[in-house]
Amino acid sequence: MNTSSITPNSESSPVPSPASSPAPNPVPNSSQSARALLKEFQEKFLAFREYMPLTIGIDKQLFALYPELSRKSLRVALGIHTNSLRYLKIMEKAKNRFDLEGKQAEEVTAEHRAHATTVLRERAKKVADQRKAQRAVEEAALAAKVAEETARQTAEKLQQLATKFARKS
Repeated sequence: MNTSSITPNSESSPVPSPASSPAPNPVPNSSQSARALLKEFQEKFLAFREYMPLTIGIDKQLFALYPELSRKSLRVALGIHTNSLRYLKIMEKAKNRFDLEGKQAEEVTAEHRAHATTVLRERAKKVADQRKAQRAVEEAALAAKVAEETARQTAEKLQQLATKFARKS
């Protein structure tokens, strides 16, 4: 085992030579963000690129291919992917799950399809509630602006009347 990259005071280059790197594609390291990791998976694997329903245990397959991955960053990347709107919409109607290469694996259960439907409905409701609240804020701001303008006009009119009658006396 080459320990030169492990020892901190090594004078050798920390970049591995092509002979020590058996994989043709660079492997994502554990310091990559989850989004960068997900992008890497989408470039390499059809199932991620096409948002196919992933087979249960896909994380174990990914760890077998990339043992140096951080469990946390992989979990976050998979969470981003499987909670995406596009994935949930496909999952809602899917019949089968797929492995990394896009080959059919087990069936999608009715429970998992129902969960996708529930999440999509909850998101739609949340967005509708947010829009409704935003409209209410905008309407309240407009009403306040109209009231302020009305008050300004009333004050101006009263000032004009006061000035007009003050001259006559």
